[in-house]
Amino acid sequence: MFLKFIKDFFIKKTVKKSLLAYSLVNSEKKIQTVGLLIDETYFSKEKELIEEITAKGIAANHIKVLIYKDRIKKKDVLEHPNFSRKDVSFAGAFQKEEISQFVNEPFDMLISYYDIEKPQLLIVTLQSKAQFKVGFSTVDKRLNNFTITTVAEKHQEFVNELFRYLKILNKI
Repeated sequence: MFLKFIKDFFIKKTVKKSLLAYSLVNSEKKIQTVGLLIDETYFSKEKELIEEITAKGIAANHIKVLIYKDRIKKKDVLEHPNFSRKDVSFAGAFQKEEISQFVNEPFDMLISYYDIEKPQLLIVTLQSKAQFKVGFSTVDKRLNNFTITTVAEKHQEFVNELFRYLKILNKI
C-alpha cells in the first residue's frame, strides 16, 4: 500500500513538471481517428460508449481503445489492450508496448474517459500525440483542448455534448 502511494507521488511529480513546458496542439483537421482512454475501475460500459461514438459517424475500425484497471486479475478476459498501475514506472515510463503504441499513435482526437485523476491516466493523456484532446472538467484542464462537465456514468450525455460542440467547431 505504501509503495503504491510513493509510486503515485513520483508519477504526479513527473506530470506536474511536464505540464510546465506543455502546450496543447491546435489542429484544423477533421476528426476521423479516435483514441479512447477508459478507466474501467469506475466505468465498464466501453461497448456502449463505442456504439454511441460510431452512431455519430466515426467508423468503428478508426477507434482504438486503451483500458486502465486498478487491478487486472488473471481470470479477466479483456477485449482491448489494457494496463494497470504496475505497467507504469516511477518515472512515468511505460513497461507495456501496447501503451507506448497507443501514446505514439497520432489520433485526430483523444477521448480521456475518466473523471477521477489518477497519475497513470494523466501521464498517458499528457504524452499522447493526439491532435485534439477531450476529457472531463474534473480533470486538470491543462491536459485537454476541450472539457465537458458531466459524470462518467452518463456516457450518452457526454457523447451528445461532444459531437454537438465538434459540429460547432467544424471538426466533423
